[in-house]
Amino acid sequence: MKVELKDIHKRFGPIQANDGITLSIEPGTLHGLLGENGAGKSTLMKVLSGFLSPDRGEIRLDNKTIRFDSPAEAVALGVGMLHQDPLDFPALRVIDNFLLGSPREFLLDRKYHQTRLAELANRFGFRLDPEARVSELSIGERQQLEIVRLLALGVNVLILDEPTTAISTQQRESLFRALSQLTEEGKTVIFVSHKLDEVKSLCSKVTVLAHGRVTGEAAMDCPTKELVKMMFGQVLTVGKRCEVRLGEPILELQNLSLSDWRLEVKDLSLKVQAGEVVGLAGLEGSGQQLVLRACAGLLRPSAGRIWIAHRDMTGRPYQDFIEASIGYMPAARLEEGLIAGMTLAEHIALTERGPSLFIDWTMAVERASQRIREFNIKGQPTTFVGNLSGGNQQRTLLSLLPSQPKLLLMEHPTRGLDMESMEYIWRLLQALTQQGTAILFISSDPEELLERSDRIAIFFGGKVRMMDTCGASLFDLGESIGGKGFE
Repeated sequence: MKVELKDIHKRFGPIQANDGITLSIEPGTLHGLLGENGAGKSTLMKVLSGFLSPDRGEIRLDNKTIRFDSPAEAVALGVGMLHQDPLDFPALRVIDNFLLGSPREFLLDRKYHQTRLAELANRFGFRLDPEARVSELSIGERQQLEIVRLLALGVNVLILDEPTTAISTQQRESLFRALSQLTEEGKTVIFVSHKLDEVKSLCSKVTVLAHGRVTGEAAMDCPTKELVKMMFGQVLTVGKRCEVRLGEPILELQNLSLSDWRLEVKDLSLKVQAGEVVGLAGLEGSGQQLVLRACAGLLRPSAGRIWIAHRDMTGRPYQDFIEASIGYMPAARLEEGLIAGMTLAEHIALTERGPSLFIDWTMAVERASQRIREFNIKGQPTTFVGNLSGGNQQRTLLSLLPSQPKLLLMEHPTRGLDMESMEYIWRLLQALTQQGTAILFISSDPEELLERSDRIAIFFGGKVRMMDTCGASLFDLGESIGGKGFE
């Protein structure tokens, strides 16, 4: 199915998200839509998929002008979108989510639909238990479920919005194989991303957006420098981990044991010094998140001790960890970190409460404006967080962390951020380490782990081994994440 967008305009208050965008996507191709955070990519695709109505412009499918008033109408005409955060119902089972949007049946034949789910999943090498609850799935598995659901509904144009921001390397490879297979079968795939290497390796053609406008188009393989210039107007330099003199121990884990319904981490001992950056690597669900949450006071260990700056914090409530100057940033932005229906200024008021019972709104707005400038958030103090792009929500989460913490605990700190934003954020984080802040962070990006960490704790099935990044290669890290050395 051929897709054409002509002179698309979309404004949110004072923000012009799409400013006269025109592009054409040939049928049966894998087309990349590249741009920095806030460039207008997600807004444009929400217009194409019926989630938003354009202020002005035209959508054409196979040379026919169409108009969607809802995502259901778009799906009925063959256009479906996989959002950065999958739109599913975690409390329901996989089969129930698979049936969402399906034509109503007087008597539901669950056995038939389970067979249909299995056929589609097996076709792409996905493993989905129809009776499992969606809350038990990883982000990658939830994406797989949404892909097969859309295909079952007859979608011919599949839009994927930043699909690799929170999935493992193995899940990313599985996703890419599925997308290539879809184009071979004649489907049109639009791959929205800010990651140059993924777009270059996967797509046959790319359209670049910046500030709500098309700044260029290129066939692959276009030189990376040219794509960067289209995105940012300049060539960017990538920084490395700076040398920091390590200080006293900030975090000490002594024979720590933790567990959830999936696995158990046993007898973990780890010491992190002031100014040190330790990356946590491993397949999703290998235990790294359990450790991070325990260090933040959100999960009580079944055995062992947690010491923060020589103070025993084992079993203490979350508030005590906050008062001990521990900053924690979760991966689930809108589920755990932010409140979609509140503004940026209201988030500042929540996190910077003073002794007074009353909120100083003038001060909250001033501080929100300051954080917006410092973290380059594309919004205003009165902007609702739910209306921000995924990358700007990530910057907002980072802006709410303590200004000079003893320990920062972060799940995927640069998830969804473009190159320029990633470099800027890591410069801020490295400045904190120069002041003595210790950092533990989870990442699914092996290059980020090697470039930004002093040491890497590699998790595999609840077991942990340490790797010094000095002299380590991507191959070494990949083998360890896959289980080498844990025999």
